[in-house]
Amino acid sequence: MSDFADGKDEGALRTIGEVSDALGIKQHVLRYWEQQFPMLKPLKRSGGRRYYRPADVELVETIDRLVNSEGYTLKGAKAAIRDGKRAVPQPSLAEKVGSQISVVATSAGSDVLPQLKAIRSRLAAALEA
Repeated sequence: MSDFADGKDEGALRTIGEVSDALGIKQHVLRYWEQQFPMLKPLKRSGGRRYYRPADVELVETIDRLVNSEGYTLKGAKAAIRDGKRAVPQPSLAEKVGSQISVVATSAGSDVLPQLKAIRSRLAAALEA
């Protein structure tokens, strides 16, 4: 979960401004996501002030990861959350390729061309999936 450096208890309620600042997501985007994701329901007190519980903040982080890091549409992110994709994020294609490149770079003295061809075929297969 995000690190709030405000001196509040970890389970404390957070205002929309605090969540926005901590996660780097604009307040109007958080309000829009509340409309698009029915499972995102922060507490609303008199006057309409929103208070996000720790579970709400975690859900916002998941939505942000799915939409902005993994490239899901809002509809796809909603379906993924419903289907239980809230768990640990899968490594991105760039991270997978980076680890393969480091393997190639560390294998000194061996023929690099067959390894590069194998990586290319795995990338092609990943793009087709």
